[in-house]
Amino acid sequence: MDTENLHYFERAPIAKAVAHFAVPMMLGTSMSVIYSILNAYFLGTLQNSAMLTALALTLPLFAVIMALGNLIGIGSGAFISRLLGEKRLTDVKQVSSFALYSSLLLGLIVMAVGLPFIDSIVRGLGATPDSFGFTKDYVTLMLIGSPCVVLFFTLENIVRSEGAAITSMIGMMLSVVVNMILDALVIFVIHGGVIGVASATVISNLVASIFYVFHMGYKSPFLTVSIRWFKLSKDILGNVFKIGVPVFVMSVFLGAMSLVFNHFLVAYGDQAVAAYGISSRLLQFPEFILMGLCEGVVPLIAFTFTANKLRMKQTIGFTIQTIVALAVVFGIIVYLISDHLIGLFTNDPQLIEMGSYILHVTFLSLFITGMTTLFTGIFQATAQGTAAFIMSVIQGVTLIPVLYVANQTNGFHGVVWSLVIADAVAFLVGAAMLYVLRNRLQPDMEALVQ
Repeated sequence: MDTENLHYFERAPIAKAVAHFAVPMMLGTSMSVIYSILNAYFLGTLQNSAMLTALALTLPLFAVIMALGNLIGIGSGAFISRLLGEKRLTDVKQVSSFALYSSLLLGLIVMAVGLPFIDSIVRGLGATPDSFGFTKDYVTLMLIGSPCVVLFFTLENIVRSEGAAITSMIGMMLSVVVNMILDALVIFVIHGGVIGVASATVISNLVASIFYVFHMGYKSPFLTVSIRWFKLSKDILGNVFKIGVPVFVMSVFLGAMSLVFNHFLVAYGDQAVAAYGISSRLLQFPEFILMGLCEGVVPLIAFTFTANKLRMKQTIGFTIQTIVALAVVFGIIVYLISDHLIGLFTNDPQLIEMGSYILHVTFLSLFITGMTTLFTGIFQATAQGTAAFIMSVIQGVTLIPVLYVANQTNGFHGVVWSLVIADAVAFLVGAAMLYVLRNRLQPDMEALVQ
């Protein structure tokens, strides 16, 4: 077994091990958010709010395509890390081959099913007459490129699961850098507008996927791209989908929540949708930093779950402390300069006011969101399929009725605050399940509690 990765899995101090797995993921996800922000900024320079609206409306579709990548990637990745903890290296090759070719197949299915219904999809996303054409252009390119997007999200998880956190980060950063370069090219040189921006996203995912395939085929000590290792077995399907399906459901629910949320916001005008689109992208930066932390430690938690549960508990405790510190720092920054942040994307005073308000409210749940992500990661890493599934649906199940009631009673303000309420409910449910499962996850740690 690769000695460097084994060192971080088994012997390195907890802080150093968490940093090894989490920091590259945090940097990679933060780069993705920087791209998302610059993406909106580049379109914003064209002074066309309909384009910004189209960009916001297509987030649910991207969430679904990403969900398919995570369906295979996170389920397979968590399984691979547990297999490494048990030293089952032949099974690791079979799972990695299964993940690669299954993700390609899913992407092709999305493209084949989605393109004939393109107009219905665009209308379902809530496009207004002004933004319909731009939204259709973006959706068309995303569907054509869906095999590349699904493959990218799958392979990023697979590579990280073997402990190659830096390689995983390089792939994510490569995607972001290529995307930003192409965005600037299509906006300022080619004047490609929304079509150019969507094409840049697809191409960048393809480039990063090729990078991951090269690593798996020529550099990885554990993974493989060879189809001869591809295997469909009850063990592989059960372990991958036990975790992957809840992840997929969660992503779809998040996409559906975003779709429903946009439909409520449309009633308050395109400016409300654009303000939410800008503020949500700004919120993504600290959220994705925390997400990178929590998702980054999943391979370490999964490995130690089968190899050393004491180390697993120490990893979780250190991660919680880090979440608290980061949430406090980001919260202070946002409350001090929120107007200036929104002002980077627009000079419309009303849009700045609405975006700043949304940013203030949603930042209240930053710590809660981080902890909820950690709870979900723990359930994924330790193969707690039922708990992972409950986490995947609880926020969506809560948000929809809360959103309806809040909109009826408090209008625009109620719609915005409904997000915080749904996050709080998900946090409480996750904490309760983790408490119930504590003995099953950590049966050899009772001495530490005393």
